[in-house]
Amino acid sequence: MGLKCGIVGLPNVGKSTIFNAIISGSAEASNYPFCTIEPNVGIKPVRDERLDRLKEMVNPEKVTPTFVEFVDIAGLTKGASKGEGLGNKFLSHIRNVDLVIHVVRVFNQSSVIHVEGEVNPVRDLEIINTELALSDIEILSRHIQKVEKIARSGDKAAASNLEFLKIINAQLSENGEIKNTDFIPEEKTLLKSLGIISSKPALYILNVDENMLFEESLLIKEISEIASSKNIPVIRLCAKLEEELAALPEEDKGDFLKDYGLKQSALDIVAKESFRLLGLISFFTQGKQEVRAWEIKNGWKAPQAAGTIHSDFEKGFIRAEVISYEDFIRTGSEANAAKMGLLRLEGKDYVVKDGDIMHFRFNV
Repeated sequence: MGLKCGIVGLPNVGKSTIFNAIISGSAEASNYPFCTIEPNVGIKPVRDERLDRLKEMVNPEKVTPTFVEFVDIAGLTKGASKGEGLGNKFLSHIRNVDLVIHVVRVFNQSSVIHVEGEVNPVRDLEIINTELALSDIEILSRHIQKVEKIARSGDKAAASNLEFLKIINAQLSENGEIKNTDFIPEEKTLLKSLGIISSKPALYILNVDENMLFEESLLIKEISEIASSKNIPVIRLCAKLEEELAALPEEDKGDFLKDYGLKQSALDIVAKESFRLLGLISFFTQGKQEVRAWEIKNGWKAPQAAGTIHSDFEKGFIRAEVISYEDFIRTGSEANAAKMGLLRLEGKDYVVKDGDIMHFRFNV
């Protein structure tokens, strides 16, 4: 679907290390500011236990998961909204993503320079959020001037947009954040077209030392309380540990996780949470050739879901054969589900549920 998650933060907080672990790639991770100039882009599969279970039952030739796209954006600093540290260029990259992942440094390692001189995650987060808000205010102010001219001519749509944009601009100017993000579709479209970063969903990653993975500290408590007040999820991880894990053969990862008392990679949790925050769900197709998860927006109807497989499926949609994941697992096969009356025929108005196993009938 082309939805992207942008990884942002101050320099030297571990963004590129996390990105390397996400894609097991080779984005440069060095101990100096601005080592990342152009954004690195990579995709990570979303680990879904339901897909693993379907694989066991169907035994297909191929299994294809859904993916989340991540963009590693260079570190921002104070003054980024005014162009400091190539700020304007970096901010333009953030405007193009759909979810903002803030990496906040909690680990304290003297050999890794902190751009502000000392570790203080609350201050660091305030710096980033302030720069993003200031940049948004500048864009909103310029656009408001343009819309005011159109509204004066009697354009009702422009007048409505003008009122909305002034409210958003006032909130950012007074509080540094947008208080209400429950926008109607037209408002979402407008803010997205302007690239307003403060309106995008967010996720906080706390990059900690190994010994802080399970321990509580004042720093972690403070940042968690800030996130909770804004209804922003927080995921704690050790970037270096995740990078080591990503480099291991698949058969060795279980023992590695067990040694550190972990059940799964924190980056798998990041991918899942990003998927959810982007408003995505999965439906499945299954057969001996392939078991596959398909990503769609939550609330999409059956023809739209069919279109993710092939545009002809949506154009010529007749109906969908649907079995819930739970019913498929309980009955053991599509044939058994059909015998028990659990295979449903759904039409064009059917809203796809997360985990639906589907087959589409179409005619072009």
